[in-house]
Amino acid sequence: MGFDFEKLKVYKEAVSLADEVYSLTKSFPKEEVFGIVGQLRRASLSVPLNIAEGSGRSKREFKVYLKRARTSLYECVPLLDMCLRQGFIDPETHHYHYERLNTLSKFLSALIRSVNAASPSVNREL
Repeated sequence: MGFDFEKLKVYKEAVSLADEVYSLTKSFPKEEVFGIVGQLRRASLSVPLNIAEGSGRSKREFKVYLKRARTSLYECVPLLDMCLRQGFIDPETHHYHYERLNTLSKFLSALIRSVNAASPSVNREL
């Protein structure tokens, strides 16, 4: 059973990314809870939330929500860069998460392009 959006690979990856961000930021300085930590967590969590919320709407509206999800993903990039600059993460951790963001961005872009043209079975692959 379950919801259709839960079958989407892009949704599963977005939830995984948000979960990793929450784990990653647990060790950040306490004074950053309302700064970088809060902003990065909100931005990363916004990605799967927008995918889920948009999936129950028309195709046109779904595209809007997917674009919002991608915008939230883009917001994570400078936040991740700031985490590196401030010494909260090392270069390898930055690279790993940057690549995750890049891959997820490609998944979202592909899904946005395919919403009107693809069958539901193809969308589940993204």
